[in-house]
Amino acid sequence: MQSPCVRSQMAALGSTRWNFCGAAAPLHSKQLLRQQSLPRWREHPKMAEAHQAVAFQFTVTPDGFDFQLSREALKFFFLTEVRSWRKRLIRIKNSILTGVYPASPTSWLLVTVGTVGCLYAKIDLSAGIIGHIRHVLPGRALLNTHTKTLMSATLFSTGLWLSGILFFRQATKMLLSYHGWMFEPHGKISRSTKIWAGALRLVSGRNPMLYSFQTSLPTMPVPSIGKTIQRYLESVRPLLDDEQYVKMETMAKEFKTKVAPRLQKYLILKSWWATNYVSDWWEEYIYLRSRGPIMVNSNYYIMDLLYVTPTARQASRAGNAVHAMLLYRRKLDREEIAPTMAMGLVPMCSNQMDRMFNTTRIPGVEKDTLQHLIDSKHLVVYHKGRFFKVWLYHGGKLLNPRDLEMQFQRILDDPSPPQPGEEQLPALTAGERIPWAKARAEFFQKGKNKTSLDAVESAAFFMTLDEEANGNEKGQDRYMDTYAKSLLHGKCCDRWFDKSFTLIVFQNGKLGANVEHSWADAPIGGHLWEFMLSVDSFQLGYTTDGHCCGDVNPSLPAPQRLQWDISQKCQEASHSSYQVAKSIADDVDFNFVLFKDFGKGLIKCCRTSPDAFLQIALQLAHFRDKGKFCLTYEASMTRLFREGRTETVRSCTIESTAFVRAMEDPAKSRQQRLSLFRKAAEKHQQMYRLAMTGAGIDRHLFCLYLVSRYLGVESPFLKQVLSEPWRLSTSQTPQLQLKMFDITKFPDHVSAGGGFGPVADDGYGVSYNIVGENLITFHISSKFSSPETDSFRFGNNIHQAMLDLAQLFDVPLTKPPN
Repeated sequence: MQSPCVRSQMAALGSTRWNFCGAAAPLHSKQLLRQQSLPRWREHPKMAEAHQAVAFQFTVTPDGFDFQLSREALKFFFLTEVRSWRKRLIRIKNSILTGVYPASPTSWLLVTVGTVGCLYAKIDLSAGIIGHIRHVLPGRALLNTHTKTLMSATLFSTGLWLSGILFFRQATKMLLSYHGWMFEPHGKISRSTKIWAGALRLVSGRNPMLYSFQTSLPTMPVPSIGKTIQRYLESVRPLLDDEQYVKMETMAKEFKTKVAPRLQKYLILKSWWATNYVSDWWEEYIYLRSRGPIMVNSNYYIMDLLYVTPTARQASRAGNAVHAMLLYRRKLDREEIAPTMAMGLVPMCSNQMDRMFNTTRIPGVEKDTLQHLIDSKHLVVYHKGRFFKVWLYHGGKLLNPRDLEMQFQRILDDPSPPQPGEEQLPALTAGERIPWAKARAEFFQKGKNKTSLDAVESAAFFMTLDEEANGNEKGQDRYMDTYAKSLLHGKCCDRWFDKSFTLIVFQNGKLGANVEHSWADAPIGGHLWEFMLSVDSFQLGYTTDGHCCGDVNPSLPAPQRLQWDISQKCQEASHSSYQVAKSIADDVDFNFVLFKDFGKGLIKCCRTSPDAFLQIALQLAHFRDKGKFCLTYEASMTRLFREGRTETVRSCTIESTAFVRAMEDPAKSRQQRLSLFRKAAEKHQQMYRLAMTGAGIDRHLFCLYLVSRYLGVESPFLKQVLSEPWRLSTSQTPQLQLKMFDITKFPDHVSAGGGFGPVADDGYGVSYNIVGENLITFHISSKFSSPETDSFRFGNNIHQAMLDLAQLFDVPLTKPPN
């Protein structure tokens, strides 16, 4: 029903063009429509997308109706639907192949043909089962004896084939539950492990797809209460004096005898029906229920190549990077990425990779949620306070790098100013979660705000074309620190921190990414990043003048400017979030350390684990920095189990503190220090192995605490454990997960790794990256507001600690050429 006002306007205009989108355009005649509509789209390319969206139009005139069909739009819809159906068919095919792995449909055919052939050769492999099935089949006239025999043989073959799949899967799961190989001395393999490896190769199949092993991975076991408490007490012993330790030991024993058995039963019960007894609670309570800002506190960043910038053209680098990422997404959708294999034999869980693209963290008052879409055909780009929607496909095909470069250059050349309130809009994702959730519910649930926000949240990912140059300004003091801070928080209003990741392209062609943490851990984002850098440099390449390779299609519709209607109240909300985020960003004290004195090559000569070497160096550096030890967090992965994420390695041990004290005691000889170092390194490796095999401390205690909260049980012990601050939080950035090029031939094509913000107000966050044989990078963060910390000072202490450890061994330091 139309209002009188609308009806009177129609009568006055005489004729009106209507499209199925519900928009009306007043025209005075059919001829005016035909003469003016086409040039209008040419003059305003931003409107071309809207024009394509109108598949049919009709004009209401006094003479009747005039229908017009847009062949281009119909072709666009047809190709889009073809692409969607193609993706559906690929998913169906992949689900079938993954569902029957380690077998294949071909193997079913071979089993069936073999069974039928033997049957006609008078050899009954079924020992009479086929005959029994034949008698059970309905005796209709259409089913003669020959047909019933064939059907019976096919049913028997299918049952035999499915039984074989189940057998091999169960055998694989049992073999993957064996972790003895991880605890054997380096270079020594026992006979039992050799037999295990041979059996695993036999049953695990060949050419697995990304998710082929998911149902064969073992579930994560629940450790025993006694062992968890014992390991916990060992971990805090060097941090407590005798009186404090006795008090903690008493609380632990009381918990073990009175409260823990009941909580453990519920936890074991959960482990029986849950795929992983930790991961869902970890994601919800550590990430999604956190109400503080995720910028700096949760999100992490990844850096570009350390020594190489393939092109200085911002739009060109963005074009290649986006195209490479979309190639990765295509491989991900088709499950063409091989699962990560430890030792080239043991598969790791691939579950986290599913939400890499088309994913957004949606704010809520009580908790956030992760919105993941099966597909997304566009990208949202932020530049100079404006949002642009860029279609990634044209005619059903992925845009090539040159076309993407043209689209991004159009954005860079667009002189239009931001709309009121648009420039600071991303700050809502940087501040507290509750104000953002309330603002989203109040200001973005209808009209153009909802349409534009939907475009952002449904995008494949978010991209910022940054106005600044960063990452290779070597003439500037501590330029890498500025680069890291820009990736970590930027201006607090130029990254969409809720997206699974924000690709950041600087004015000078340098790249980086800011990654939201709840959907996956750093190795997953690093996997995509290595693929993108490799494809960008070694497959796509650039022309001699720095442009993307390939031909450009000038008829592509220009990027669509997203429209907002930001009220004064909404602007106040975004500005308030900006102030909160800016106070956090301004407090981040960052230091990037490029350690070139030696790398993994020398550490191997010391016959110790590189990770243990670095963790002990961090303990020595921290003691020199603060004059005391602290609870230390090192992240290890539990992806040997289905849906596994991370576990904590408590790197500050009795053995490591004994070694550090010996290093600071001039009375200790080199041999005494070396002996203590060996013990500390072996202890660290043992704890790391236990964490990876599901026998860690902290995830078990965390889940017991949640069970106690659900049951309303008070536990002073668990409350104390969960309240202890991690004043030294560390993580190793994985490097070279993909073997896409030879790093020995291209030693300059290495990433500087990534980092994260400080976890404790008076502590340090340290991410380190072992780059090849001769380089290690450290990303150190802390807070200016803490009088106890100084990231630059700590960096110097780490550098000196590394040199002091190397001097314990009879291995010459050889600096690689710059």
